[in-house]
Amino acid sequence: MGEYSYLYNKSTHGGNCITGDGDHLYIYLKESIAKAVNIDIIVAFLMESGVKLLAEDFKEAVNRGTALRILCGNYLNITQPQALYLLKDFLGDKVDLRFYNNPNKSFHPKAYIFRYKDNGEIFIGSSNISRSALTDGIEWNYRICSDTSPQDYAHFKQTFDDLFFNQSIIVDDNEMRKYSKNWKKPKLFYDLEKLENRTTEDSGFKQSQFVAEMRSEYITDAQDEDRKRGIIIGYPRPMGPQIEALYELKKARLDGWNKGIVVAATGVGKTFLAAFDSKEFKKVLFVAHREEILFQAERTFKCVRPEISTGFFSGEQKDRECDVLFATVQTLGRREYLDDKIFSRDEFDYIVIDEFHHAVAESYVNIIEYFRPKFLLGLTATPERLDNQDVFALCDYNLVYEVRLKEAINKGWLVPFRYYGIYDEIDYSGIDYKNGKYNEKQLEQVLSINKRADLILQNYLKYKSQRALGFCSSRNHAVFMAKYFKDHGINACAVISGNGYSNLDDTQTYLYVVERNEAVKRLKTAEIKVIFSVDIFNEGLDVPEVDMVMFLRPTESPTIFLQQLGRGLRKKGEKKYVNVLDFIGNYKKANLIPFFLTGDIKERNEKSRMAYLPDEDEYPEGCFVDFDFRLVDIFKRMWHEQKNLFDKVKEEYFRVKEYLGDRPSRLSMYTYLDENIYSVIRTKKELNIFKDYLSFLDKIGELLPSEQALIGTKAHEFLKEIENTNMTKMYKMPVLLAFYNKGNMKLAIDENDIYESFREFYSHPSNAIDLMKDNNTSNYKEWGKKEYVNLAKKNPIKFLLQSSPDFFRERNGQFCLAPALDKYINNPAFIEHYKDIIDYRTRKFYKERLEKRYVDEGMDIVDN
Repeated sequence: MGEYSYLYNKSTHGGNCITGDGDHLYIYLKESIAKAVNIDIIVAFLMESGVKLLAEDFKEAVNRGTALRILCGNYLNITQPQALYLLKDFLGDKVDLRFYNNPNKSFHPKAYIFRYKDNGEIFIGSSNISRSALTDGIEWNYRICSDTSPQDYAHFKQTFDDLFFNQSIIVDDNEMRKYSKNWKKPKLFYDLEKLENRTTEDSGFKQSQFVAEMRSEYITDAQDEDRKRGIIIGYPRPMGPQIEALYELKKARLDGWNKGIVVAATGVGKTFLAAFDSKEFKKVLFVAHREEILFQAERTFKCVRPEISTGFFSGEQKDRECDVLFATVQTLGRREYLDDKIFSRDEFDYIVIDEFHHAVAESYVNIIEYFRPKFLLGLTATPERLDNQDVFALCDYNLVYEVRLKEAINKGWLVPFRYYGIYDEIDYSGIDYKNGKYNEKQLEQVLSINKRADLILQNYLKYKSQRALGFCSSRNHAVFMAKYFKDHGINACAVISGNGYSNLDDTQTYLYVVERNEAVKRLKTAEIKVIFSVDIFNEGLDVPEVDMVMFLRPTESPTIFLQQLGRGLRKKGEKKYVNVLDFIGNYKKANLIPFFLTGDIKERNEKSRMAYLPDEDEYPEGCFVDFDFRLVDIFKRMWHEQKNLFDKVKEEYFRVKEYLGDRPSRLSMYTYLDENIYSVIRTKKELNIFKDYLSFLDKIGELLPSEQALIGTKAHEFLKEIENTNMTKMYKMPVLLAFYNKGNMKLAIDENDIYESFREFYSHPSNAIDLMKDNNTSNYKEWGKKEYVNLAKKNPIKFLLQSSPDFFRERNGQFCLAPALDKYINNPAFIEHYKDIIDYRTRKFYKERLEKRYVDEGMDIVDN
């Protein structure tokens, strides 16, 4: 009987009346599931804990051929999304799971219908699928047997069939994702939490079963509940976000992906997710940029997988023989360690790159390009970067799972925020600004003044904060703020890295600077009230007791803003919200802050261009946002001062050029172009530089003489044709690559060229996703020359001949480019632009495939 065998001693097993408390419905259901040939369940809601209780029993049943149908409600969001994910994970297509779909009627049935070889029975009463309802809750249920009450049995069965087939929607993967994405923790549960806080054992108050059930599911940690019941698990089990993400990761691998990215808000358990997901892999590598993150990750992995051996590859420690290796990117990313003599390319079966938004850096890229794991997982809360580098591209736009700030707060996984935008009189217009950043020294000087420090202090004193974090512009600024607060009776300190305190002598600095670990320890005990820092606490800090976050510098990046905001959003005890004090002046991009707070990246990109402030209901549930009226005026002025769109595109081009140190290609511009700008020009043909990149370069005076010779020629027309050709799948790319021939372009290709190009192209899993998902091509790994050539002739070659007859034709069994292109076939500029278009179109396809998936599933499109 597994975990709940001890319940038999309490049960009056055998009667038709099951009344809960000591008489548990679970025992009856377990026996019935074990012998049933058909199982039909209809309940108002499903809970994660109840599904966990029954999942193994269901799995054994369906594996022996039992038909299982479940009809549940989605009214008022009582059904937990992770309960659906658990069922689908355990049972796959062997469960027919549906939602009742009549919004005009209440839905409160609770019945378990079993058909055996010779007869059947129904348990009908008050028990939904939740742990407390099936075990020790006060629940009344009655058993009806088909032998003694055939008419009643038949009536309930017939009614179930009618509801199931005629008033339901199938819960497939898309429906499940839509439900999860839109699911909000019902307000009722917040009221129940308040009731729980007022209730003590001494009061003699006995809660209703519904309250007790909700307490069990939403207030008390499931593992603690299990321990109270005497069920010691030994290691934690996945909770809500992990359950959903684990399902999507497993499905991604079944679909053929060998890498993917998970975007999850700070505080929802990304490292636990990696530990759970890696359990089926033999040797694991975990990469991060700080040793503290590695130490925390090792503790997490040991908690989930206590049997593993661990090691570290960082600094002086160079472990090798272990199940899970934790490595700093600074050490492992060096070329001297990426060598077959130290690590083979297939050394690790599973690689985790933590804080994946850093992964565009060279040392990360070295690791990603060297190793060939069975699966690579990128983890981040904030993939958007200040420099617009495309983090999603590193995983071929395979966004496996996403739960952003707004969704995490809506689901009750993080606490809401109370945000106060405070007017800052600092004039930023005189500070040098280059490549998206203010001059650090000049900024430090204008921010480190007593008048501004007093503004910060007075606003801090309005709230009864016990543990606060203040994010500053520089180390000297952090020390200055710590000194000012401490001089005014607030026990504060600065936590900084490196040296160079130019404004203070060593003795003074010593008084206000505390070592990181010691400061965190003293903050947890509230001995220190405020820690001032720069970026050192953006990642890796786990102090859920933090009740205030202060932004004391210009906000230049959504990534940094959301990371720092996330430091205060972790749940802890009676903590109901976090206060956020943001001191805002007329600095660049200040008008984006309202949209950062919505946690909705797509909405930010689309609406931040307009003179518009988000409505109250656009912020996460339970959050409060208040901007000083003078800030609203600043925002409006910034919106009205926006430049002509083409000028902004041109300005972006030169920004990217300066950043790269070279003229950007199409691929580079597509990767680094500001997403706000791209979201506009992609819909305007006359402004979309990617429709005719050569002409854009010509217009802004960036063409080389060799490229100038292509303008207006047949070669130019051909390049435009390739830039604009339709692509619903990637079949055209390997054909175009066959002509490219690794830089030695051909005017004609034969079947051998086509076969080699297709085979090489589809050896990369990300390119082969469309083949995997189509039943006609899913066995592509077994294909030879005949199958690939047939695919090419039936799809891309056929359509290129139809859509672009001026440039493609067939001659003597070969597929050819137009003779007019012959004189350009060896032109280096022509070849370079041709290959650049292929690379750009491939990446664009990846990104738009992700966007299409989100549209198909009824979710918001994720832009990077």
